[in-house]
Amino acid sequence: MLAILRRLAHRPGAVEKVSTRMIDSGEPVPYMERTRHYYRALGYAKDYVWARHDEVPFARLAKPLSQCRLALITTAMPDGHSGKRQLWSGTVDPPPARLHTDNLAWDKESTHTDDRGSFLPIEAAAALAREGFIASLAPRFHGVPTDYSQRSTTEEVAPRLLQRLRDDGADGAILCPL
Repeated sequence: MLAILRRLAHRPGAVEKVSTRMIDSGEPVPYMERTRHYYRALGYAKDYVWARHDEVPFARLAKPLSQCRLALITTAMPDGHSGKRQLWSGTVDPPPARLHTDNLAWDKESTHTDDRGSFLPIEAAAALAREGFIASLAPRFHGVPTDYSQRSTTEEVAPRLLQRLRDDGADGAILCPL
């Protein structure tokens, strides 16, 4: 995102000064500040508003992790995908060789997504199941869109995703965003 901010900083009305703190400095990465600068640089009149939940929509596991079936959730799309981002599901066996990530925001100058296991660790989760750390991996993983609409996420995508997780018998989910 820093590279994007640097490119956008020269635009009229864009951010006057872009944060250049590096991860190596030992300071926390200022994600929220960077997101504000990013949206301002794009010309949005209002800062991005993060979702807020007075009642946290998460719950403790009802049983030990070693007895739980877990599902994986990613923000990537099926390989070869083009078009509207939407909720989708894929099988963990066999796992997909690749996923489509080009349309997502990630630091393309510092890393790559050639190693699907780095952002959708199906093999690592399956190994944890074989070792008894978790009971099993759900038969499907799920891809969720990053459309920035809190209403769409809360009222449409999340309920449909929850139903898929329940259909798969998942006791919990591991979020693996890119």
